[in-house]
Amino acid sequence: MLLGLQMPAISQESPDTRMEWFAEAKLGIFIHWGIYAVNGIDESWSFFNGYLPYEEYMAQQAGFTAAQYYPEAWAEMIAKAGAKYAVITTKHHDGMALWDTQTKGLSVVRHTPAGRDLIAPFMQALEKRGVKKGAYFSILDWSHPDYDRKTRDEFRYKNDPERFSRFVDFNFAQVRELSEKFNPDLFWFDGDWEHSPKEWRSEELKEQILKYNPQAIINSRIGGGLGDYATPEQGVPILRPKAPYWELCLTTNENWGYQPTDRAFKTPSELIRVFVECLRMGGNLLMNIAPKADGTFPEEVDAIMDEFGRWTSKHASAIYEVDAGIPHSHVYAPTTLSKDKTILYVYLDHQVKESLAIKGLKNKINRIWVVGKGNKLEHKVRGKAYWSEVPGTVYVDIPEEVYDDTVTVLAILLDGPIALYRESGGVIEDN
Repeated sequence: MLLGLQMPAISQESPDTRMEWFAEAKLGIFIHWGIYAVNGIDESWSFFNGYLPYEEYMAQQAGFTAAQYYPEAWAEMIAKAGAKYAVITTKHHDGMALWDTQTKGLSVVRHTPAGRDLIAPFMQALEKRGVKKGAYFSILDWSHPDYDRKTRDEFRYKNDPERFSRFVDFNFAQVRELSEKFNPDLFWFDGDWEHSPKEWRSEELKEQILKYNPQAIINSRIGGGLGDYATPEQGVPILRPKAPYWELCLTTNENWGYQPTDRAFKTPSELIRVFVECLRMGGNLLMNIAPKADGTFPEEVDAIMDEFGRWTSKHASAIYEVDAGIPHSHVYAPTTLSKDKTILYVYLDHQVKESLAIKGLKNKINRIWVVGKGNKLEHKVRGKAYWSEVPGTVYVDIPEEVYDDTVTVLAILLDGPIALYRESGGVIEDN
């Protein structure tokens, strides 16, 4: 992953029908898997940053077995968690392809005991369950003999456009294979920061992808503002990203790949609350899970995925059928709106003291209920002066027994599309 660098520009063109499924997906699962899981070290960066020699890093090939890799079980776990798409690392910056590439690059098929294509059966399993297929692909390759850079401080060559162009041809060939073999719904590129879009031939690469699959979407890290959506990483945005489509890429612990020493797993509650923040701002969460070298997951991952499955199935109507919510100044909780703007959803990660207050709501409320439970709730309006256009404050009583163990969701049905009072108040002028 690319850390600490400025986000690439995103095209501000009118909405594209290709993006409809992405906008409705809300939750995706990211999978970082590769030889780096054998010793549980930083994926690619460990040799690039000089934490260990390149030869020692690559020696992990001998231990990458995928002996307990069951792609059907992976896909089932992802679908049950409520994710609508999944993105798997087909090749990270170390150059080790996880599919049976016919190029001369490194491959787990030829260079590890796994000895087989690991991408094909997973893509098939996702497709069987109606989960959209995403392929992560690093366009830089610190192992390839024709790529200029080897480590942060070491280069194979400098200023050799002919040799670099040969490497880019290799990239095009591998991306073409991914298109032909797996027909991904989404390409998740990474590694564009070391060269310009012109050098990467980014526009040509996008054209190649869309020629094969006109409906494919591409993330922001292809360079040149050619991506379809933005990819903020790790830190939860405070303000909604300016791009019309975006996803937050987030690890379940502190690292992208499996590391046995990293026990700092976020709790299911913490992750669901982050998910709600993404919903509030009209974005997606791409949540990373990292398998071990044998293809099994840590038990913490299983617990996270189970809880996501429980919560998303219970609250589906307040997840997949919503747009961004209203400003925090109206209610001290995250919110979303139904597509027709007539239902306001409120997400509570705590028990409200006395009652929930909603300010500046011009609409009449038809009814309020607890999503996933059906309990109807009572409300009252206080502070509405008959002579003023300023709405009163709505107070919603919430019995203790209706709260969810993680995040409770209330649905507030309005008498029409939501109308908010956004002024600074008034004083009596005539009575």
